[in-house]
Amino acid sequence: MDSLNITLIIRLLTPLLIFTVIIIAGLIVENRLKKIATSIETRQKLGQYSFVLKSFNGIIFIWSIVSAIALILPMIDLPNSLNNLIETILVVVALAAATILASRLAVSTIQAYSIKNESTVSLSSLFEYLTKVLIFSTGFLIIIQSIGIEITALITAFGVGSLSIGLAFQNTLSNLISGVNIILARKIRVGDYIRIKQGEEGYVIDVELRYTIVKDIYNNITVMPNSQVINGSFKNYTLEDPSMLLPIEIGISYDSNLEKVEQITLQIAKNILETIEGGNKEYQPFMRYEKFDQFAIKFTVYLKINEYFDRLIITHEFIKKLYQTYQQENIKIAYPITNNFLNPEIT
Repeated sequence: MDSLNITLIIRLLTPLLIFTVIIIAGLIVENRLKKIATSIETRQKLGQYSFVLKSFNGIIFIWSIVSAIALILPMIDLPNSLNNLIETILVVVALAAATILASRLAVSTIQAYSIKNESTVSLSSLFEYLTKVLIFSTGFLIIIQSIGIEITALITAFGVGSLSIGLAFQNTLSNLISGVNIILARKIRVGDYIRIKQGEEGYVIDVELRYTIVKDIYNNITVMPNSQVINGSFKNYTLEDPSMLLPIEIGISYDSNLEKVEQITLQIAKNILETIEGGNKEYQPFMRYEKFDQFAIKFTVYLKINEYFDRLIITHEFIKKLYQTYQQENIKIAYPITNNFLNPEIT
């Protein structure tokens, strides 16, 4: 009798013990991966690959539960129908976790690669969304195929339904396709400063399902349909090189010494570029006299800034310093003068 009780207790405790051991092992492995990911984040070369370990967060625990149940299932006397149902559920859960892992790895890999190489596709929310849709759709088809559902009829029905959906949502699909073109053409990237034909300008902060989101220098958000951006002309100030020339037009009096004006102006321009944040310190500014105007000799000074937004502070500081120095050197900045001639015979 005692031996029977011991045997029964062992039969009951063995599955529970196996389940507990596997779950604990899964938690230990997952916790260890978290610590390793945190430790390599600060390393210059390995830090960019820490997302691989982070992607397994929660997945190891789910797989450990599935493995534990799969191991102890043969030890438990269950009806065949219930046993088959549990096995099917385990397969679905395991494949779903694998799909989530694949989605995390794909998105993180693209993000890391786009940061490493600026010429590649930037990760906008639209590109992230499309990547997830592709992976989850593939995972869904694999799951329903694995549980014995024929997917041929489902794909056929989906194709017929897609035609109806396409006709009903032409504008939405137009913006979606335009958004994909924006990303793949790589003429507009997240972080670029753009100005479209209609006049809106600012930094691109995201390319979404239907819209391109732009923030101007005043922190105002402009939401533009993707089709409007892709179908019109636009100017991208940071596509190849964010630095750019900054021309500043000036007019001086006809009484001015042009050699002296050129020397002082270029000296001030160089000093501004070297001392003010936003100026290109290595650049040698230059100026060109352009024409004899009605009231002044016109010329343009060319400075170089690191990005489009820096034009504000560089122009501000340059004009202040130039005006102060011109006053000290008695160089007159021209302005319109009107001479009134009165006939003394008219009373």
